[in-house]
Amino acid sequence: MNLPKSLPTLAFLGIGLMGKPMATRLLQAGYPLTAWNRTRSKADALAAFGARVADTPVGAVQDGVAPADIIITMLEAGPMVAQVVEQALPGLRPGALVIDMSSTRQSEAQALHATLRAHGVAFIDAPVSGGVVGAESGALAIMAGGSADDFARAEPVLQILGRPTLVGPAGCGQIAKLCNQLIVGGTLNIVAEALLLAQAGGADPAAVRAAIRGGFAESRILDVHGQRMLERNFLPGGQVKSQTKDLDNVLIAAAAANLHLPLAELIAQNYHAILAAVPNADQSAILLALEQINPGRRVGNGTDKLPQ
Repeated sequence: MNLPKSLPTLAFLGIGLMGKPMATRLLQAGYPLTAWNRTRSKADALAAFGARVADTPVGAVQDGVAPADIIITMLEAGPMVAQVVEQALPGLRPGALVIDMSSTRQSEAQALHATLRAHGVAFIDAPVSGGVVGAESGALAIMAGGSADDFARAEPVLQILGRPTLVGPAGCGQIAKLCNQLIVGGTLNIVAEALLLAQAGGADPAAVRAAIRGGFAESRILDVHGQRMLERNFLPGGQVKSQTKDLDNVLIAAAAANLHLPLAELIAQNYHAILAAVPNADQSAILLALEQINPGRRVGNGTDKLPQ
């Protein structure tokens, strides 16, 4: 990878579970970066890597050393992205590029694109898949929606974080992410059902998982989340509340496209069944929804590891 000779100045808005390792990688690659987070202490943790820290979104993009050329947002959902960008808008210079890496609705990404374009600011929606491990290792799958010129400008930055692919115009990054989340959510449900069936049928579910790996059933979900289910380790990575939000957005996108997706509806229903009880648990906690509708059936004998 060839970095530009003069690196653009970055503002990173949202230093959470994913934002922190992503911003850290950019700092370690030499990018000048100003960080903002609603809870300032999370952004302060990046100072050790050379980040400047701002008290407000507009302060982050207007940093006194140099105004931001590229602004990255990594926030909880579309309404928060819109709110934070609105706060930053007075400080955005014409010609700046906003890259929203949050998971939002396609309509929200398109609305943000229109707002920024009216102010002379470029926009790419670039949601990610790969979780905290992918963020830490720079191995995220990055699905980008925007113009070819804007993507070319963003690509060197995005390559520090993972593997970016332009999938269409603004808003299409979110559609690609929803496709990803539908496959992930569905596969998580199927792996949970398979392990519970193995246990209920008298087989060792860990041995069954080992036996089918390498065949057509092999997947990253079976590898990582199958092991989590066997260990009953539901401490987050990707969270139930995030997966539920994404699946709800899948159904909204399907309705907008005049599609009926019956499996997506069932998967979303399963996640809603556990959302109130374990919103911050790892998405592999979908196993708990399955056990809930099969009283007395359980995978393994361990104690559930759940976030406090």
